[in-house]
Amino acid sequence: MIQNGQVKLRKTMESDLESLFQFQLDRDAIYLAAFTPKDPTDKKAYFEKFTKLLNDPTINMRTILVDETIAGSIAKFEIEGDAEITYWIDKSFWGKGIATTALKNFLTIESTRPIFGRVAFDNLGSQKVLEKCGFIKIGKDKGFANARQAEIEEFIYKLI
Repeated sequence: MIQNGQVKLRKTMESDLESLFQFQLDRDAIYLAAFTPKDPTDKKAYFEKFTKLLNDPTINMRTILVDETIAGSIAKFEIEGDAEITYWIDKSFWGKGIATTALKNFLTIESTRPIFGRVAFDNLGSQKVLEKCGFIKIGKDKGFANARQAEIEEFIYKLI
């Protein structure tokens, strides 16, 4: 589905953070992600958090490039001993297969298994991305979604 574009991943650099911060300000993206910081507009907190994460050896964070343009980010992190995947694609790249291609590429360089993905119950696009990459829905959970100011259901996916 990607036309005339090549999806590449590279190690995230501090200079990428400005673009990645701007992407996560989009209201539609915030709503779909659901589980966001209390104040996604707090640039200082964002930069402090992600600058620290760039130096964490347990995190594999990559910037997604399409024809050398930053299109999003993808990372593996650990929570309570489990490896989890997260990704964020700029809205201008939605529906073009970028997330699926990026995740497939990422899974060739990130060998930790099992690896989990969590997604809001109504984020159908992200559910499809995980399923196209071999993740299987294994359960549900509920949590407070800052972006919606409510407790919502999320689906848990696993790749072995």
